[in-house]
Amino acid sequence: MTAYTHSWVGALLASAALAGCGGGGDSSTSSGGTGDPTVSQRTLAAAATAENNAECGKVKPFYWEIGDKGATLASASVNVPGGQVYTAASVMSIASASKWLYSTYFVQKTAGNLTATDVKFFNFKSGYANLTTCSASTTVGNCLDVVNDNGTTNGSFTASAENKFDYDGGHMQKHAALNGLANMDSASLATEIRSQLGSEIALSYGQPQLAGGVFMSASEYGKVLRKILGGALTMNSALGTHAVCASADICPTQAIRSPAPKGESWNYSIGHWVEAPAPAVSDSAFSSPGAFGFYPWIDKTKTYYGIVARTDPAGALDSVDCGRVIRKAWVTATAQ
Repeated sequence: MTAYTHSWVGALLASAALAGCGGGGDSSTSSGGTGDPTVSQRTLAAAATAENNAECGKVKPFYWEIGDKGATLASASVNVPGGQVYTAASVMSIASASKWLYSTYFVQKTAGNLTATDVKFFNFKSGYANLTTCSASTTVGNCLDVVNDNGTTNGSFTASAENKFDYDGGHMQKHAALNGLANMDSASLATEIRSQLGSEIALSYGQPQLAGGVFMSASEYGKVLRKILGGALTMNSALGTHAVCASADICPTQAIRSPAPKGESWNYSIGHWVEAPAPAVSDSAFSSPGAFGFYPWIDKTKTYYGIVARTDPAGALDSVDCGRVIRKAWVTATAQ
């Protein structure tokens, strides 16, 4: 069953038959110009998709929300009997969704004035691609000195990987250490990141790892995405810029390691993905899926944001698939 975060969402679903018979949506909730679907119509479509679409069935239980620069417009907890209940307030490891936070922080701190070296690090082409994990009690810089199972360190440089996309947290870890964050532990790192994202944003680091250490709720991540959409964060103008091919099976001479879906030509921008289009599959949204199923996105028009939030050991691409159909349902106001 589905437990809706906003009671009016459930009421909208109950009125679906009326809407289909001409009851329609309230024109006061229109999200655009004349003839655009209303928020009510979009919500009906997105909620029905989250509950009934097979792609979302694979990831239950989960929480989802969609909003614009001003507010969350629709959200729900999609549950299973006896299962975990995820809500907007559920704090979880967001894994690689942390990457978008660090890049947004740095773009804000530099007012968008990135050097060619910055871009190389944020495109994951720096050659620093040997990071495994950090301990919770270390610092950003000391994490780079940790010796891995292969005998290298987290901060090792691989010359053959330079100028090729190599999906690894080492790029951001090294970049942060080179840019004033080396001595920061988890607590001071969180304070520093919030200094640019906003002091009102609640986040913490389980370990001082820029690319994957954040614990956060969907509610708090949504605040960041709304600030990007509204232009309060300079990442708005950086979305999709400096994008490089990041799909190892599409451009094997340009990309070494990539979690991008097979057969899809995803690109990587400034610490976030551009889900470059493939026929009937992708829609060029900007995103930063986490390994455990936390999937934040902004649509290609920079009008809407969305989140699928849950915890699963290997949940990234399944959450992407669910998030995509919810996004399509919202944009088209048609259940998928």
